Amino acid sequence: MDIVDSLLRVALLGSTWVLWLLIALSVISFAAMAERALFFRKNRAGGEVLRSALSRAIAGGDRAAVERALASSESVEAEVLREAWAFRGGGPDAIADAVESELGRARQKLERSMTLLGTLGNNAPFIGLFGTVLGVIEAFHHLADGAGGAAMGNVMSGIAEALVATGVGIFVAIPAVVAFNVAQKKIDDIEGSTHSLAKRLTAWLRAGAVSASPALEQPVVSAALRELAPEGAE
Repeated sequence: MDIVDSLLRVALLGSTWVLWLLIALSVISFAAMAERALFFRKNRAGGEVLRSALSRAIAGGDRAAVERALASSESVEAEVLREAWAFRGGGPDAIADAVESELGRARQKLERSMTLLGTLGNNAPFIGLFGTVLGVIEAFHHLADGAGGAAMGNVMSGIAEALVATGVGIFVAIPAVVAFNVAQKKIDDIEGSTHSLAKRLTAWLRAGAVSASPALEQPVVSAALRELAPEGAE
């Protein structure tokens, strides 16, 4: 019985503190959304510049220009490709493996605040519902202690306050869910762009190796043909 009385005293604090908690969480949530929006906007601009610079460098066959483009960009794509480019001595397959490894590390930067947004989106309505329950408990407590119209007025105000808590919880959750989904799409776009640029670089390296191989093999082939040719044919 003592524990019931203790819990009842906590419940009778009402839902006001739950409302303040939801307001604080909403401020944190909107701050995280703003930070992610600025990050993805900056990265998008840098990614477009990087793609254009790499396209020009590859079209001109300028390896130094490729390295300059990767060094000058601050985008996530450039950060991943810079680290992977260091493994070009191992061939295109080594670059592809390095890209996968660096993308795993870059995910920490890409997914910053995602856990917060996902948690708020899933749980803010339950926090609001908790405030609703507290408000209803307080309302019925007023009904039991009072009499007549005054008691009924306290009940109505308590229920109204309880419903406000539910509404605020939903208000916090909806933007967080939307922001989480949009950020997840942006992350997928960045990873897709990184893979696309990496494949273009590895294809360029393969094409360079193929085009260079006939020139390297020509003297050997010519020497072998001369050895096989009859003496009179010379």
